[in-house]
Amino acid sequence: MDIKKTLLWVVFSVSGVMLFNNWQISQGNNPLPFLAPPSSVPNPQKINNANSDAVPTVTEQKAGGITVPSLSPEISAAANIKTVTLKNNLVEIEISTKGATITKATLKKHLENNEPIVLLQSQASNTYLARSGLISTGLDLANHNDIYLDKVLEDGQKVAFTVDKNGVTLEKTFSLLPDSYVIAVQNKVTNHSVSPVNIFLYTELVRDSNIKEESQFYSTFTGAAIYTDQQKYHEVAFSDIEKNKVKIPTTLLKGEEGWVAMVQHYFASAWIPDSANPREMYFNKLDNNLFRVGLKSELPILAPGTNTIQSSKLFIGPEEDALLKEVAPGFELIKDYGHLTIIAKPLFWLLTQIHHIVQNWGWAIIVLTIFIKLAFFPLSAASYKSMARMKEVQPRLVQMKEQYKNDPQKLNSAMMEMYKKEKINPLGGCLPVVIQIPVFISLYWVLLLSVEMRGAPWLGWIHDLSKPDTLLSDLVGLGTPIGILPILMAISMFIQTKLNPTPPDPVQAKVMLYMPLAFSLMFFFFPSGLVLYYIVNNVLSIAQQWQINRMFEVKKS
Repeated sequence: MDIKKTLLWVVFSVSGVMLFNNWQISQGNNPLPFLAPPSSVPNPQKINNANSDAVPTVTEQKAGGITVPSLSPEISAAANIKTVTLKNNLVEIEISTKGATITKATLKKHLENNEPIVLLQSQASNTYLARSGLISTGLDLANHNDIYLDKVLEDGQKVAFTVDKNGVTLEKTFSLLPDSYVIAVQNKVTNHSVSPVNIFLYTELVRDSNIKEESQFYSTFTGAAIYTDQQKYHEVAFSDIEKNKVKIPTTLLKGEEGWVAMVQHYFASAWIPDSANPREMYFNKLDNNLFRVGLKSELPILAPGTNTIQSSKLFIGPEEDALLKEVAPGFELIKDYGHLTIIAKPLFWLLTQIHHIVQNWGWAIIVLTIFIKLAFFPLSAASYKSMARMKEVQPRLVQMKEQYKNDPQKLNSAMMEMYKKEKINPLGGCLPVVIQIPVFISLYWVLLLSVEMRGAPWLGWIHDLSKPDTLLSDLVGLGTPIGILPILMAISMFIQTKLNPTPPDPVQAKVMLYMPLAFSLMFFFFPSGLVLYYIVNNVLSIAQQWQINRMFEVKKS
């Protein structure tokens, strides 16, 4: 009992601290020091300094990999920079003639504050770029710092950028595919010099580590990610790159599939180069708040007067399940459910099938929750029956506690004797619940990570299932979100608590009574789709538990 009391008080205390911290943030105050996210304060002076233009280089020993040299002032001062825009019905990208670098990507169908999401951008307070170039041992070739000549080949759909440097010409052609978030990138390298050249093509994503925390009560991963045939999918935290703790093998053989990405909640970008050449992945911290992940591909040695073409795909878009599977092998793993993937993926598939029928994600959540509840009905029934039996003997437990309050050993012995006589398993109400926990946690992550919920309405005042319900706070002009769904959640939890056996310990009983209030306050900050799921699950549990309790009362009479 002491352990249970301690755990309950810990949960209650942590919930209270987190609630206060979230209230502080919502009121525009600084978070508590020990809950402040890393790099939460951007440093614009350091984000865009010279090191952000650093070029990967090849050392004399190829296995030595990548170094980050400084950028000379002459290159950074280049003039005549302009941007070229490509767009289709889903995405609009801006490509700078400096480096033929994608400096902005706008996702037209995904809104934030009624404006399209800008995923890639180049600003003082936010840097997120996709860039590429050539490197070679002892030879300075065209990279992302040079000024390219541009030529639009197809209005709004295709553009080519060309630069010649030290006898080697690089021509980059960007083609924005229709109805797609994929950009086809072709790199044609021509050797006009009198000597053979050993060339590497690098493709990289650069971004700062500024992470917009959506809630203090849940977090999602923001950082780099890689995939190889051998190692499969791995997320690489910015902190691991900074501390040089990345231990994943990063060499790809000819023909081996692999890609690099930057991922965040709901959205991702990724370079998927041609697998025809050997490649090497690299990670770098460029500056105090700036990181990159890239792939360096070894091209065939170019004899004088010859050329080679290397093709790549660049994905910039939402983590929609149906889209990801079409981009590259293993790309759907970007939507990472962790160890519960084996359960989460079938749940998302079922949720999608239900949505095809009901055409509303809110109703799809409700129907799926009912299906899961029906599937676990026998286990839940066993749990509620056990709790009903415990509720029957509760008065006797209280008497025993009073009778043997100074002798814990005799109290435990008397309780065990009563359980044996009444054929009650004190853990009978817990085990069926424990078995169901992985499924409910998996569904939690499915609803939290699915970009399909973003901007999806349910009914009435719920216009976005990925955002908290703020109806009441909007009506009275409060900054802290207060909505109807979390209040309904609290009521359902309170009813469940009253249906359960009251703990014999009065302190524990009070904690259990106030727990619904603490959790409901926490749910004020949760996405409304998640809260809806918990409400439906609680209502079904209440109905089932009430029916079983009623059956026991009839049987007793």
